[in-house]
Amino acid sequence: MVKPVLKWAGGKRQLLEEIYGRFPADFDRYHEPFLGGGAVFFDLEPDDATVNDTNPRLANFYRVVRDRPDELIARLREFDDPEADPDPDRAFAEENWKGNAVEQYFYQQRARFNRRAYADEEWPATGADRVEEAALLLYLNRTCYNGLYRENSGGGFNVPIGRYADPEWVMADRVRAASRALADTDVRNADFAYVLDAADEGDLVYLDPPYEPMSATANFAEYSAEGFGREDQERLLETVEELDEKGVYFVLSNSGVMYEPYDDAGFRVEKEGATRSINSDETARGEVDEIVATNVSEADRAERGQASFADF
Repeated sequence: MVKPVLKWAGGKRQLLEEIYGRFPADFDRYHEPFLGGGAVFFDLEPDDATVNDTNPRLANFYRVVRDRPDELIARLREFDDPEADPDPDRAFAEENWKGNAVEQYFYQQRARFNRRAYADEEWPATGADRVEEAALLLYLNRTCYNGLYRENSGGGFNVPIGRYADPEWVMADRVRAASRALADTDVRNADFAYVLDAADEGDLVYLDPPYEPMSATANFAEYSAEGFGREDQERLLETVEELDEKGVYFVLSNSGVMYEPYDDAGFRVEKEGATRSINSDETARGEVDEIVATNVSEADRAERGQASFADF
């Protein structure tokens, strides 16, 4: 079992037992179209898999972890404390993209990370650039407020500095372990529907999309500028129906409000409770209703539990 490298909203560590309880006893290739923090993938450590995320920064991060872990770790060791003064030898030591004063190291690195969103030229364009972006993502993830990932409408990462006595961002052991787990994995940056071509009969697909909000006010912010709306949820249901027709196993997590659509489609759906600790609103953290939907019959399910509940 490998521990995830990134903190990520909606992580599935609390639901591993319930998710694995729906997995088939035997399956061929594994696919995960919404990787996020990868709690299930890294706990499962499949030998042959495809993983995907529509966030290009996240896809780049996992490719760098897979292919260039030592370079990533070496770069991470060069970063300074988030509350330190900006590095005068690097860009944005005085002002950010909007011309606002930069007074802490964290905000300098955040401005550098946002070059992909705001610069006129393409970035990252080279291997060194891609390692730099991956290092910035991990550094910001471990030093920003509550480990939250959030983008504004322009694609700029806009989470403020966190409050940590001694933040740890190098994560060398986890990066190397994650690299080994990803060694034979195809990391993609595409729409989730890629899985219709990638998955064959007997394969298993685990889907953990951005959740349909439980209420009109629940959607506090988008994880990425593109968002994931009701039409996407409807497309996702159509996708798993096609997977089912192909003989592909699937297990899917979503918020409790999605119970009826999957139940009406004839799938096995049950509600589970999960604790959420990453949210911009502290009052919104706590246990929420989630569903786990699947086409795996009880007779075909694995009888073992693989879950591990190690803390970050």
